[in-house]
Amino acid sequence: MKQQLAHYTSAVLNPILMSLAFVVFLSFQSTSSASDGLKWSLLLVGVTVLPVSLVILYLVHKDKLEGIFIKVRQQRNLIYLLASLCTVACCVILFSLQAPMVLFATTVAALSATLVFMLINFTWKISLHTAFAAGSVTILILLYGTTGAFSAVLVPPIAWSRIELKYHSLGQTVAGALLSALIVIVVFHLFGLIGEAAAL
Repeated sequence: MKQQLAHYTSAVLNPILMSLAFVVFLSFQSTSSASDGLKWSLLLVGVTVLPVSLVILYLVHKDKLEGIFIKVRQQRNLIYLLASLCTVACCVILFSLQAPMVLFATTVAALSATLVFMLINFTWKISLHTAFAAGSVTILILLYGTTGAFSAVLVPPIAWSRIELKYHSLGQTVAGALLSALIVIVVFHLFGLIGEAAAL
């Protein structure tokens, strides 16, 4: 029963689905019109989330990866590299199109975290499930304060599911969450986006 619950939690609250939902939410929240929100959503998803997801599915289909949620540390290197390149391209596009600052800062934070995790991955494995969740929660807290803090309830069950399924240790889940949150705080501070009034 615990294994089944952990599997469902890990599958539903996975980095791909969470990043997709978060990107769409931020895109609509940071713009004044639905058309602009849709435009930024499609751009962010099309340049970052979709390419990485399709490559992972292709590699799993070709038995190059052992699963969508990559358990083998060495198999993550290519995905980290691809994600980094896609996110760099997205940063350039967002900057050139003068995207809302919140979206640009979020993408810069995502790139920074990906690069840090890619370096760590050469010797150790970070939980991307908890990293994505904690990073998203941190952004919501920085932008919306107490209201955003309610989203933090998602992080513990995600961490538990990864440990229960033996994909990560407690240290790997905690490290992913803390590093991601720290990177977001630093990047948003540098962009002057601390607090709802400054960000939206």
